[in-house]
Amino acid sequence: MPNDSQARPSTGSVREVGRYSIDLTGPSSHSLVIQPGVGSLSIGPSQLGKKADLHVAPDAHIDWTVFDAFTTPAGSPWPRFLHYTGSDSGFFDWAQKRPIEEMTWTPILSADTVADASQSNLHGLHIELDQSGKSLSLKLPKRYFRLSVSGDLSRFSATGDLPYSLTLAPSTGRRKNDTPFLLPDLGELHQVTSLTLQNTPLGQPISLECLNRFPNLNSLSLWGNFCDLDLLAHHAQLMNLELRFMPDLGDLPTLNAWPLLDRFIAYNVEEIAGKRLKQQMKTRAENRPWTDHASVSQLRKPEWWTTEFGRPFSSWPKRLAKLANEAYNVAQANLSEARSFAEAEAAITAFTVRFNNLKGIETTEREDLGEAVWQLSQSDHLIGQPITEEMAQRWFDAARDY
Repeated sequence: MPNDSQARPSTGSVREVGRYSIDLTGPSSHSLVIQPGVGSLSIGPSQLGKKADLHVAPDAHIDWTVFDAFTTPAGSPWPRFLHYTGSDSGFFDWAQKRPIEEMTWTPILSADTVADASQSNLHGLHIELDQSGKSLSLKLPKRYFRLSVSGDLSRFSATGDLPYSLTLAPSTGRRKNDTPFLLPDLGELHQVTSLTLQNTPLGQPISLECLNRFPNLNSLSLWGNFCDLDLLAHHAQLMNLELRFMPDLGDLPTLNAWPLLDRFIAYNVEEIAGKRLKQQMKTRAENRPWTDHASVSQLRKPEWWTTEFGRPFSSWPKRLAKLANEAYNVAQANLSEARSFAEAEAAITAFTVRFNNLKGIETTEREDLGEAVWQLSQSDHLIGQPITEEMAQRWFDAARDY
């Protein structure tokens, strides 16, 4: 590819794999490697390490048009999928002329920000909001698109045309006995007809009281832990209902609460309710055949949820997760025989110290280990009185170097 003293290659002229010098943040600022069959590109600060293909400072100005030269072998714009972490919202202007198939943006904002995507050609837009406290107000595209917002939803607001599908994945607490999470006010987005809510299976439940703000829903997909499921009966107009990775369906109305239902999926749900749903599905089919997909599958016993989702190491690299689970098993076994607080402290201290010399224990992993210590403190023992959270946290803090 030409250097900064030569003319930029014409639009769509580069489709071969290889290494190219690009003027992303300045003349020949970056080296772009295109590999066979890879249609995605990740851009972000150096702290992301290998998670970002191209490193840029969070506040760097980016010349998005450098990608105009690149296409897939079939001739469509490359990259097809863009992941960007930073403050430059210029890709919305760029997308007015060059379509983006899927854009994932993690804004790093130093001030409250308004971004205009109203003229952008985006098929899928994913906004990931951290806990920085600065808000993002977005003017939504006028074209047919999907919108997904995750993280601190209280920092997000939107105006303009509605997406044909909205996905919300709020940051919730780790514990299923936490006070149910209430969605913040999302303004005009409450008028959407298709909604997906995502949560962890064993974390803080999301209250479905929030659905009272969504009067137009005909399609609803739920993933994870929710409460107030009985309120779903207020949405008799639903034509599609999907329930996935839900450990508690005790309050779910019967299927005849939704007379217009054409499509129904229950996948990886608790066993007792799942069997009940299977029978209801058959009964419904006798009265009115399903015109679309209908299935209940992967019914799970209570212990499955604990094994699969109960420990906070699921997002760790496999090698570290294996070590963490082995240490957890040992600590749990030792605690089960503990007859004094001193013996309990010894078990939790041994677990904590196990990670003092391990590489890769950063803030997120430290929080995960703190949660694991709390879980261990709640497991079976022979002391005769509870181990308080404050006590377990004190033992953890005293023993850790991370």
